[in-house]
Amino acid sequence: MALVPCQVLRVAILLSYCSILCNYKAIEMPSHQTYGGSWKFLTFIDLVIQAVFFGICVLTDLSSLLTRGSGNQEQERQLKKLISLRDWMLAVLAFPVGVFVVAVFWIIYAYDREMIYPKLLDNFIPGWLNHGMHTTVLPFILIEMRTSHHAYPSRNSGLAAICTFSVGYILWVCWVHHVTGMWVYPFLEHIGPGARIIFFGSTTILMNFLYLLGEVLNSYIWDTQRRRGHNHKRESWLN
Repeated sequence: MALVPCQVLRVAILLSYCSILCNYKAIEMPSHQTYGGSWKFLTFIDLVIQAVFFGICVLTDLSSLLTRGSGNQEQERQLKKLISLRDWMLAVLAFPVGVFVVAVFWIIYAYDREMIYPKLLDNFIPGWLNHGMHTTVLPFILIEMRTSHHAYPSRNSGLAAICTFSVGYILWVCWVHHVTGMWVYPFLEHIGPGARIIFFGSTTILMNFLYLLGEVLNSYIWDTQRRRGHNHKRESWLN
């Protein structure tokens, strides 16, 4: 895909996330007024991650256009730092957390929506906004992965980072329960302490799996692209 369409696409996705966040924050829900506010929900944290990530993508595109042909080594050094940050964010946060939110939300929703997204919320959150938070995240991140190559960090450092995020969020959820006496997600009220430990452990393992999935998918997409490009050049040379 050409550079300019990619830039426009990233700007459009960034604006959509800004719109979703603004509309979500404008909703006057009781849970927004309690301890932790919106920040106790992984969905909201993920929206912020995605918005920041695509903001960095747009900034990288702009910097690339301004740096191209300038010959300024300092600008090129700063651009490389931006690209490294962009790639790290996709690998460690945007892809695994985004896919986790979409997959876990809809699996639990299909089983019993009252456990994750009670019907009461339909009075506050319109359907399009729900899909903006829990559905479009997946195609957006896959589009980004498909249109730009991302260099993944070393596997050990990447897994350590996603584990740190997962454990940090679990501790935050437990702290909110300690302070308020209420679990962030309704289904946690209906399972025992042992089942909660198993659930939290399973989510951490799933996050690690999704990190590895992103790494494999990224390699597959771009290895295939390279093979196609090589074959095309070979055919052109033979002709």
